[in-house]
Amino acid sequence: MVEDEIKMAALLQRSLTEDGYTVDVIGEGKGALAIAKTEPYAAIVLDIMMPGMDGFEVCRELRANGCWIPILIVTARTDVSDRVEGLDSGADDYLVKPFSLIELSARIRALIRRGQPERPTVLVVGDLKLDPARHRVWRADKELTKHVSPKEFALLELFMRNPGRVLSREQIIDQIWGLEDDWFSNVVDQYVAYLRRKVDRPFDRDDIETIRGVGYRLKDYSG
Repeated sequence: MVEDEIKMAALLQRSLTEDGYTVDVIGEGKGALAIAKTEPYAAIVLDIMMPGMDGFEVCRELRANGCWIPILIVTARTDVSDRVEGLDSGADDYLVKPFSLIELSARIRALIRRGQPERPTVLVVGDLKLDPARHRVWRADKELTKHVSPKEFALLELFMRNPGRVLSREQIIDQIWGLEDDWFSNVVDQYVAYLRRKVDRPFDRDDIETIRGVGYRLKDYSG
């Protein structure tokens, strides 16, 4: 748990310990980075508002360094744009303060059940190539990695694991975000649009297809 408010950290640690978890508490971002890179945690509960390095930066740094421990962001910020930024930084879920301890525990259980996804060998669909282990992506001979956010990368990976298969919004939510919420449906559409602007349109391609009333599909070039 990464939380700089001492009373809040103590409350959450006590509650989660009663639920059977072993909880380490870190009060600042740099320390969290150091320990998360060396300890095999089942999940990370990460506050956003911290001195020095904030939670968004911690999350981005962990993902950039190949740390795929499930991350639950907790924050007092309520704007959808903040939620999107949290997910965009590589978090798996987002919980707004104040929240119930029961919900916190349920969200952590959900993340732990999902676990850290296996990172396979390089995926290739048409002239798209994606390396999950090194977190890199190419269209033909042009590398797009620095332009693609962690959540966009995860979405593209999901499409490339399922070429030619129509994925509903609900399936995408379950695989990329893990928990249902009213605002997620629109976020799926937003992220598909972001991804198209980065991997399709600059190359005059239309590989990510909309299947009206159903969901989305990545063209399959294998046949």
